[in-house]
Amino acid sequence: MEHSILQTVLWSYLICINIITIAVYGIDKRSAVRGKWRIRVSTLLGLAAAGGSVGALLGMHLFHHKTRKKKFTIGVPLMLAAQILLLFFLAKAGLLFLA
Repeated sequence: MEHSILQTVLWSYLICINIITIAVYGIDKRSAVRGKWRIRVSTLLGLAAAGGSVGALLGMHLFHHKTRKKKFTIGVPLMLAAQILLLFFLAKAGLLFLA
């Protein structure tokens, strides 16, 4: 039962952080186009590192934002790979069920 609750919390967190990340990338792109206040690069990358790497990649491609910056085109996919590996190892250790 405890694993079920932890798993629910983890998946809920990942869904929320990815939705927030997509939204923040969209807001930053709109601000860039309008020449207004921008969101810090560290915030954008931090959201990806905090579990929002899927949302960051979707936001980058959906909004055509930060697609020429190596910090993003290399860094975000590397973060996604690391997060997938982490989920894999958690599943292998019996702490997470992926199916």
